[in-house]
Amino acid sequence: MQDILSTIRSRAGDAPVRLGLILGSGLGHLAHAVDGVAIPYADLPGFPHVGVSGHNPQLHIGTLEGVRVAVFGAREHYYESGNPRAMLLPLQVLKALGAESLILTNAAGSMRPDIPPGNVMLLSDHINYSGLNPLIGEKTDARFVPMTDAHNPALRAALKAAAKAKGIDLPEGVYCWYSGPSFETPAEIRMLKLLGGDAVGMSTVPEVILARFLGLKVAAISTITNMAAGMSDEQISHEHTKAMAPLGAAKLESILRHFLRFLD
Repeated sequence: MQDILSTIRSRAGDAPVRLGLILGSGLGHLAHAVDGVAIPYADLPGFPHVGVSGHNPQLHIGTLEGVRVAVFGAREHYYESGNPRAMLLPLQVLKALGAESLILTNAAGSMRPDIPPGNVMLLSDHINYSGLNPLIGEKTDARFVPMTDAHNPALRAALKAAAKAKGIDLPEGVYCWYSGPSFETPAEIRMLKLLGGDAVGMSTVPEVILARFLGLKVAAISTITNMAAGMSDEQISHEHTKAMAPLGAAKLESILRHFLRFLD
């Protein structure tokens, strides 16, 4: 990892990073709001291969609203290689760069009629329905990570306050992780609703677990790109996800900018 850190610091400087941000499907353009440098993942040995369209596999380091940030323009999903630990190295690098907090974003399907496409949802909690865990194989007792308040209450409160200040509705809800890459069936969605789920997607949960393992504070926001299977007549597809993501992305960017502007 020292080689990676040397590469990053030679291009972006030695100043510590305060906060990390991982961008989901169709949201990679937000990385270009960072005033700094962009380093391709290909220049960082061991960084994940990203084979999903709509992602920008570059690490952007610089300032956003006066805060030094590290923005990951892409993530590797479990369904790409079957590795739930794919984002461990990037998060270890983020921690080594000095970050204390991580904001995760994703594109998700809504299971609530009151949160239709084009809206955003703050994760209050999650359900790891896949059953996969990125800490399987960890040899130390550090693997027994408590997940109560995994979605940090203080960060969530600050994001809610930012949304309110910008006049943007930001309901909270429970995110359910399915491994993908196939979308869920209507029967699976009915089951997840019974379990207390509000949105469903194919990412984020492994990163929450890894971040907590590393001692990072975490919050996550979904941009709602579609209603979940069986809840509308729309045709669900990855192309539809990419097309709809910008509707919520504008709200997400406004919230994040205000959040950073008043970060304690």
